[in-house]
Amino acid sequence: MDSTANFGRHKRKIAPFETQETPWTPEEYEQLWMEARAKASAQNWHAIGYGDLAEGEWRQAGLADPDLPAMRKLRLERIRHELTRRDYAGILLYDPLNIRYAADHTNMQVWTAHNASRYLFVATEGPSVLFEFQNCFHLSDHTGMVDEVRPAKSMIYMFAGDDSVGAARDWAAEIADLATAHGGGNRRLAVDHLDPEPAAALSACGISIHNGEAVMERVRMIKTEHELRCMRRAIHSCERAVAEMEAALTPGISENELWAVLHRGNLVRGGEWAETRLLASGPRTNPWFQECSARIIENGDLVAFDTDLIGPYGYCCDISRTWLAGDGQPTNEQRDLYRIAADQIAYNTGLIKPGVTLLELSQTCRLPPPDCRPNRYGVLIHGVGLCDEYPSVYHPEDIDEHAPEEPLQPGMVLCVESYTGRLGGREGVKLEEQVLVTETGTEKLSSYPLDPRLS
Repeated sequence: MDSTANFGRHKRKIAPFETQETPWTPEEYEQLWMEARAKASAQNWHAIGYGDLAEGEWRQAGLADPDLPAMRKLRLERIRHELTRRDYAGILLYDPLNIRYAADHTNMQVWTAHNASRYLFVATEGPSVLFEFQNCFHLSDHTGMVDEVRPAKSMIYMFAGDDSVGAARDWAAEIADLATAHGGGNRRLAVDHLDPEPAAALSACGISIHNGEAVMERVRMIKTEHELRCMRRAIHSCERAVAEMEAALTPGISENELWAVLHRGNLVRGGEWAETRLLASGPRTNPWFQECSARIIENGDLVAFDTDLIGPYGYCCDISRTWLAGDGQPTNEQRDLYRIAADQIAYNTGLIKPGVTLLELSQTCRLPPPDCRPNRYGVLIHGVGLCDEYPSVYHPEDIDEHAPEEPLQPGMVLCVESYTGRLGGREGVKLEEQVLVTETGTEKLSSYPLDPRLS
C-alpha cells in the first residue's frame, strides 16, 4: 500500500485550500503536504526503532526479531474472522490498546484512554478507517494498516460543552454511512467503549450496537509467534529495568525515587508507561495495593512491587518481586511469608496446561493460609498481552454465577499471582510470574531471580 496515496484527500478534509489564504498554489500545497507526511512518517518513533541499549540487550540475549508486518496482518485477519463469526458488519474501536492491536500505531495512549478523541473503524469486509486527532494524520503511515485517515469528531465535554447530543448526531451519521456502505445490508456494529449520547445517536441511525470488548479480548487471548517475540523482548527490557531498581535499593531512598528508577529503565528501552504505581515498603506492604509514596525505606524493610509495565512493542510485563532492604538478614516472619508466596506460585504454575478449565484451577490451586485469606489478591491467575487481559482464575469464595469456565489453550500468556500478608500483620509479600501455555504445560517467560535471603 502506498502510504502517500490519500494525502490529498486528507488535506482537503482537514484544511481546505480554498478557504485559506496561503502563499502556495493548490498544486504546491498538495506537494508540500505529501512531503511533510512522508518526512513525519520516516521520523515516527516506531519507525526509528528502540535504540542501541534495548536492541543490543536483545541481541546479547539471543531474542529473535519479530516480523511486524506479518504480525500486523495476522492480528487484523483474526479480528475480521471473529467479526464474521459473530455476524457483525464491523467494529468501532476507541480503546487505544485495541487500536494498537488492530493497526499497531499509537497517539497519546494514556490521554486518549480517557478522552474519546481518536477511533478506528474496521469493516468486516472493507477498509480500516482511522479517525485521528487534529494534525496527527501522519502517525499511522508507517504500518500500512490503515486504508484511510479522517479527522476525528470528538464529543468530550472539553470540546463540545453542553452540545454533546448535537455533536453525537454528526458523528453517528458518518459512522452509520461507513457501516452501511461496507456491511452488505448488515447493520450490526461492535463497539468497545461508547458514551450514552453517541450510542443513542447510532441507534437512531438504525445501527445495532454490540459488545466490541468481547470481540477484542477473544482475539487478543491467543498470542502468535511474532507477538510472543515482542513480549519476550518487553519482558527482557522490564527485567533489566528491575535490576537497575534493585541496585538502587538502599535504606534512605524513598519509594517514589525507587519507582522512578523502574520507569526510567522502561522508557530508555522504548517502553511506554506503567499501568499502576504499586510499590510499598515496610508496614505499607500490608494490606496490598498501597500506591508508592514519599515514605523513606528503612533497613530491614520488605519492599514489594508489581511492575505492570507496558514495554516495547506495547506488550506488558507484569511481574512482582519482594526484596529485603539493607544488608541484614530477614526475620523468621518475613522468611515464612516469602516461602508461602513462593510455594503458592510454583504449585499453581504446575497446574497450568491445555484443556484445564478456569473453574478447575479455582478448585485445585493452592490458596493463602486462613490467616492470610482475608488479604488475598483479587485473582489467582490472569491473562496478559497488551495489558492485563482475559481470562481470570478466582479464589473459590469469589466465584459467582457469571464466572466463565474457559479451557486453557496453547498460546495464552498468564500471570500467576500471590499476595501473602496476615490479617493485622505488619508486612506482606507480593510475587508474580508470567508464563506461556504450551502444548504440554507452561514455559516460564519471566526469569528475574527471587531474593536469595528470603527464598
